[in-house]
Amino acid sequence: MQTKKVTLPKLNNLSPTLESTALKLMEEAGELAQAIGKLRGMSGEASRLDEKQVMQVISRELLDVAQTAVSMMFVLEEQYGVDIDALHQEHVEKLKRKGYIVDTQAAGGTTREIKAAGEK
Repeated sequence: MQTKKVTLPKLNNLSPTLESTALKLMEEAGELAQAIGKLRGMSGEASRLDEKQVMQVISRELLDVAQTAVSMMFVLEEQYGVDIDALHQEHVEKLKRKGYIVDTQAAGGTTREIKAAGEK
């Protein structure tokens, strides 16, 4: 199973709530969708960027989504006592059961995971 490790910091100059973080996550996801649609020509406009530049913009928007998702994980852990690590493991097991991923570690595969800064 291939994995991607992205370590993102806890933002320390904010006081996020579950609700404010959820709204921010939706905003960032909308910006990602807008970038994909506009920059890939789905709006009928011609892009003034080349393919590499378009992918850079889309990737930056994706990282904004990931950062906000990680911020929500911190909110869930710190304000509601949720064990994200345990739920992450449950999530991976669910993906295996559904056949979305096949555990190929025995065959030399690798694993993708997203961790917040400070996670073990």
